[in-house]
Amino acid sequence: MAKIFCIANQKGGVGKTTTTVNLAAGLAKVGQRVLMIDLDPQGNATMGSGIDKRRLETTVYDVLLESASVAEARVTSERCGYDVLGANRELAGAEVEMVALDRREKRLRTALAAVGAEYDFILIDCPPSLSLLTLNGLCAAHGVIVPMQCEYFALEGLTDLVNTIKQVHANLNKNLQIIGLLRVMFDPRITLQQQVSEQLKAHFGDKVFDTVIPRNVRLAEAPSYGLPGVVFDPPAKGSQAFVTFAEELVRKMPPASAMTSDASAPAAPMPMDPPPVTVHAPEETPESP
Repeated sequence: MAKIFCIANQKGGVGKTTTTVNLAAGLAKVGQRVLMIDLDPQGNATMGSGIDKRRLETTVYDVLLESASVAEARVTSERCGYDVLGANRELAGAEVEMVALDRREKRLRTALAAVGAEYDFILIDCPPSLSLLTLNGLCAAHGVIVPMQCEYFALEGLTDLVNTIKQVHANLNKNLQIIGLLRVMFDPRITLQQQVSEQLKAHFGDKVFDTVIPRNVRLAEAPSYGLPGVVFDPPAKGSQAFVTFAEELVRKMPPASAMTSDASAPAAPMPMDPPPVTVHAPEETPESP
């Protein structure tokens, strides 16, 4: 049975889609069966997986409205080595259409039950906003992987995400937990990033993944070629880091059955709280006389 993870952060521009497609490619590279689901109407994860969203006849939109199954809507990215349940602009209308429907937050969860045994990992790329699409991803998942930059405002944004996950955990999906924080776009030469990284490790302990994804130009260039960096330039430092992260995830994660609670049991409390923001600005340099 697949382990289902959302890649989510309510702060935009943190490398969420880059993380999703490169982790999917990294997992495929180490022998895992992977389905990548694009829940963002922009369809960037679809295009970044070598799939032309304009040519898709069925997408995750059709799955959410129950006019197609996952098996009917998915396509295989031959170059990347994983399956894709793609998205395009049509998905933007799904939220309006789902508002009046029954089980509107759990439609993706229901659809994935039919294909869970075919995969080792299912990765869901969520939009940055808290929307009905994001809720579908969170309700379907066992947990959330949070990509974040080691910057001051990223710590503040993490508070919003943790509170959202707590609400979903308490009311909609008691299996949901934060799997871990992934430090991305990291530059060890920047003192502030080192400070934030140390604060994350001190506050969250083993909830911070060992792997750090460096800031890397090849990862930034890869989407323009319609590929994850792991496929576009395997020797690049960023690509190698994502393969290392995939290996870490495979090594650390328990079976999916161990991540699913008894339906009759009360929801367990979330094991994380937002961190205090205590990173200080550097001292001012005295003016020369």
